[in-house]
Amino acid sequence: MKILTEHIEVPGIETIDVYRKHGGYQAVEKALKKMTPDEVTEEVKKSGLRGRGGAGFPVGMKWSFLAKPEGVPRYLVCNADESEPGTFKDHYLMWKSPHTLIEGMIVSSFALGANTSYIYVRGELMYVIHILEKAIQEAYDKGLLGKNILGSGYDLDLFVQSGGGAYICGEETALLESLEGKRGNPRNKPPFPAVKGLWQCPTVVNNVESIAATSWIVNNGGDAYAQIGVGRSTGTKLISASGHIRKPGVYEIPLGITVEDFIYSDEWCGGIRDGHKLKAVVAGGSSVPILPAEMILTTATGEKRLMTYESLSDGGFATGTMLGSGGFIVMDETTCIVHNTLTFARFYHHESCGQCSPCREGTGWMDKVIKRIELGQGRKEDIDLLVDVAKKIEGNTICPLGDAAAWPVSAAIRHFRDEFEWHIDHPELATQPGAVYMRPGASWSN
Repeated sequence: MKILTEHIEVPGIETIDVYRKHGGYQAVEKALKKMTPDEVTEEVKKSGLRGRGGAGFPVGMKWSFLAKPEGVPRYLVCNADESEPGTFKDHYLMWKSPHTLIEGMIVSSFALGANTSYIYVRGELMYVIHILEKAIQEAYDKGLLGKNILGSGYDLDLFVQSGGGAYICGEETALLESLEGKRGNPRNKPPFPAVKGLWQCPTVVNNVESIAATSWIVNNGGDAYAQIGVGRSTGTKLISASGHIRKPGVYEIPLGITVEDFIYSDEWCGGIRDGHKLKAVVAGGSSVPILPAEMILTTATGEKRLMTYESLSDGGFATGTMLGSGGFIVMDETTCIVHNTLTFARFYHHESCGQCSPCREGTGWMDKVIKRIELGQGRKEDIDLLVDVAKKIEGNTICPLGDAAAWPVSAAIRHFRDEFEWHIDHPELATQPGAVYMRPGASWSN
């Protein structure tokens, strides 16, 4: 079942003429000519579509929170500031099929009553920005953007804004600050963007994948979308698969397939690279807890783990993780967990905006202490120190970047504490080039 990527390999699909030949912009015609904004919102609610940027909050419910005061403009902002290590699905969709996003922006803006909308793109992706700008101009030329779209009386102007390369601007309020021309620091909430967002006006911020899915929902109905997937994890999900697998890439999967099938099936990742075994997986981008092989494949109750929001989080952080943004990083037995954790910790230290003391100071401490362990200069008490620092950060910052920095460190120690201890107890071995701790009796999977 393909919703977003069905035609993504069609030659010329990035152009409006080819896109329309394959059913493109039918959702715009249907929404603007045959539906009311409330009816579009209701279909999205029925679909059960959840935010695909990481939080997984129901999109239709988020739309229904939008304040609608008289005489005050409303805005839709697409969060395309995809900066989570291990995640590249939105980049792929915008690059290959920009009109998929633009059509979703028109449908979603109509539902929200927004007459001006923005796509905020990670600044490093300048070539994607050029692709989007070209596609937007094509939409204007065909009367699909601008004044009186398709004679419906609805007006919409759509703009692309490049970010400054800051991970923090993936947080919706920091993104809005940046869009207004300020430093990208997160805002205190409340008030939430739905009440006071861009330029203090009601604003909805949604992820690329979330917005792109709305066109299919309008064309086929929310009930049809809800029939795909399992339980509250409806529809399909784009997964950025990378690491030690035979077939890295972006895959659109129906939510509900098993993690084992996703990793080992030839239809998806094709299994672990030849001659190696699965050691660990980061399932939803660098900010979610890492899990060892035995926990990512099965839950604590012995059931097969599914690629759904609920199944991946089964057991809480003790034995579970999160689907997050879908950045699926696979590691085989050659991976040093301490080194991997240091890489993540260094990233979050670098990307902290510095506004909150626990994050500003704590991410630096974690970076330094893990580096000390990695260099063979660690002390036994450093492991508990890292756990304590992570606890002091978690839940004590304005935005979730603090949590995103703390969770990978806590999880790595929770599940691979013996590897950290080995680095401390045997620095002469741990500091050898390519040295990796081999867990006694580890149940790594073929």
